[in-house]
Amino acid sequence: MDANPDTGRIPIVDVRPVVECGRRPAKAVSGETFQVTATVFGEGQDAVGANVVLRDPSGRLGPWTPMRELAPGTDRWGAHVTPGEVGHWTYLVEAWSDPVAAWRRSAEIKVPAGIDLGLVLEEGAALHERAAAGVPDAAGRDAVLAAANALRDESRPPAARLAAALAPEVVTALSGHPLRERLTRSLPLPLLVERKRALYGSWYEFFPRSEGTPERPHGTFRSAAERLPAIAEMGFDVVYLPPIHPIGTTFR
Repeated sequence: MDANPDTGRIPIVDVRPVVECGRRPAKAVSGETFQVTATVFGEGQDAVGANVVLRDPSGRLGPWTPMRELAPGTDRWGAHVTPGEVGHWTYLVEAWSDPVAAWRRSAEIKVPAGIDLGLVLEEGAALHERAAAGVPDAAGRDAVLAAANALRDESRPPAARLAAALAPEVVTALSGHPLRERLTRSLPLPLLVERKRALYGSWYEFFPRSEGTPERPHGTFRSAAERLPAIAEMGFDVVYLPPIHPIGTTFR
């Protein structure tokens, strides 16, 4: 499914799984993990990010699941998601421009080369200040703000200022809560989540009329029910009843 052009400028195409262009739902069972993939690409030198959002049968949006590029340079992104309760779900892909990731890519080239040091470091500081506002936990937010302050600290060598912004705690905080610009959403796709028994089972074809007694050879549902424990002991977990109708009866 293509992205809705009214929500952003990041193309999102070929979202999968999809059945008949979304006219029918993809299927899973409760607790089953499956992969959602999409082709996502930005403009020029933009760095992009993407995630999957599930909506449960009651309409609640779940936490978004980050996607990763499945192979470098392919623009094909994927993430594994796990729906919970049985019912009719939807899922969609979000994509955005990631200005912090784009800045890191540029800064790692320009700072060692001594190109536009003042501009590059100030741009990074401003981006990290903006990004810190979206980090909910105090420790992560403080780490991102400390990186912004370090980038502006002219008493330190440029390489040390850049290293502060590339510290693992800063990267981790912004990986979970990135600064997202030009957010774009794909159209939602349907997902039918069924009970686990729909995924597999050992079926026993059961003829109730054959489960009679010496006194009443033609079995009934009541006499057939007495056979169920023995069927379960053989390892079967689904009983299949063929079509039932009076033999020899003519319907007009």
